[in-house]
Amino acid sequence: MLARELTIEELASEIPDGSKLALPPDYAYCALSAVRALIRQQKRELHLVGVPSLGFQADMLIGAGCVATVETAAVTLSEYGLAPRFTAAVKSGSITMMDATCPAIHAALQASEKGIPFIPLRGLIGSDILKNRKDWKVGNNPFADEKDDPIVFLPALKPDVALIHAPIGDKFGNVWVGVRREQMLMAHAAKTTYVTVEEIVEGNIMEDLQLKAAAIPGIYINVIAEAKNGAWPIGIPGGYDSDHQHLKGYVELAQTAEGFDQYKNEHIYNSKAEAAE
Repeated sequence: MLARELTIEELASEIPDGSKLALPPDYAYCALSAVRALIRQQKRELHLVGVPSLGFQADMLIGAGCVATVETAAVTLSEYGLAPRFTAAVKSGSITMMDATCPAIHAALQASEKGIPFIPLRGLIGSDILKNRKDWKVGNNPFADEKDDPIVFLPALKPDVALIHAPIGDKFGNVWVGVRREQMLMAHAAKTTYVTVEEIVEGNIMEDLQLKAAAIPGIYINVIAEAKNGAWPIGIPGGYDSDHQHLKGYVELAQTAEGFDQYKNEHIYNSKAEAAE
């Protein structure tokens, strides 16, 4: 079955309130055009899963009131500093924070990818993170020679939707993601995968021997939407650079709720600005 080709607004409209939404980190391919559409459509009660961390996408969604829960190893704007709307939401208690680690996020998604209910992981025992994750269980290694060999069992993490961006896709729904292997993991683990691409190209990516090894097959993709500069203001590796001035301006404005509202009105709700960018 071919992936459906939709517009950005149509794609966003199919992500219901309350969805467990997996998003990649800023250094990967981020579907910012779709994130802005989610904000315009006033989505609510989203459960964000950072694979394995989150940045500008999450901060914008949180500032717009779209998010109820955040499950991730970190929320950071890297060299731009703390994520201001996330920080304010944590301080006010308006969102639920489910702390994790990078290996834990990846392992739990791999459990869903493999179709198993849980997966064991070392390295969490004794941490405060484990103390605050009641859904993670400590048991004994059943294969250990010694009787006392505790290990953590993580429940499979299955997002409702994985939302990613990519340089190219084709009409068959195949999407080339290069070295961004977390994108493949997200698509394998999630119930549905929605992708925005810089360009929908002619032909079949899976018939190109140089492209297919770094592509997600269309069988894992439910919806594809063409979005030129769809990662803006974040860049994409090998494509275009981040808009540093814009991102710095965002961080300055988003220090306050009023400033974030100004940013939102100028760059998210303003259809002319969106089209120009």
